[in-house]
Amino acid sequence: MISFEKVSKHFGRQRVLDELSFEIEKGEVFVIVGPSGTGKSVALKHMVRLLTPDSGRVVIGNQVVSEATGIELERIRERFGYLFQGGALLAWMTVNENVALPLREKTRLSEAQIADKVRETLAMVGLEKDGEKRPAEISGGMQKRAGLARAIVRDPEIVLYDEPTTGLDPVTSRVIDRLILRLNRKLGVTSVVVTHDLHSALSIGHRIAMLKDGHIVELSPPAAFRESREPAVREFLEAQFILPRENNGDTTP
Repeated sequence: MISFEKVSKHFGRQRVLDELSFEIEKGEVFVIVGPSGTGKSVALKHMVRLLTPDSGRVVIGNQVVSEATGIELERIRERFGYLFQGGALLAWMTVNENVALPLREKTRLSEAQIADKVRETLAMVGLEKDGEKRPAEISGGMQKRAGLARAIVRDPEIVLYDEPTTGLDPVTSRVIDRLILRLNRKLGVTSVVVTHDLHSALSIGHRIAMLKDGHIVELSPPAAFRESREPAVREFLEAQFILPRENNGDTTP
């Protein structure tokens, strides 16, 4: 479905992706984790060619997205929904208007059809009663759900999630996790999630990829990921109290 073939990317002298290679299967929830600055969001942006690799290829199905331009690139992007880290809602629009925006810009649906589709999509994310509110009038978790409604309103094949639980409390984070899984099952979409939140990754991912220094050091299902002996993985698990910290003589509480 989605393939990275030895993708490298530099920003100035900083190498962010280092011949990164992996494949994402159709219909799976694929989670990319790792410390800040390891290239997680950079990898996500390559999938819709918001960034172009310095070398290597990104392939979606049989289309080379990293080389696509013009109408071909536009058609590839139409296969995606993208939930940005902050939700990226337009503050002067209501929730209804934010969700309707892609339909008004990219389709020829009538206003009645748009209203029906927006209502149906907001119901999927539990916001059917909040459509007339503006972003400032709803919570951070609700903003994320509204952003997700906008991302899926055109029935994409693939949904990209950039840090969907960042800034949310643990209870709301788990609500977002359940929503990701429900949409994955109900809509049959391929879901790619970038996150720091290993609790989320382990609960929603079919497979989890750990990035370090621009390449993958672990790629496995959640159960195997928890048992990994890769030092970077164990450090990440210990830091989020998923594994007990190993006692290396450090008595610091």
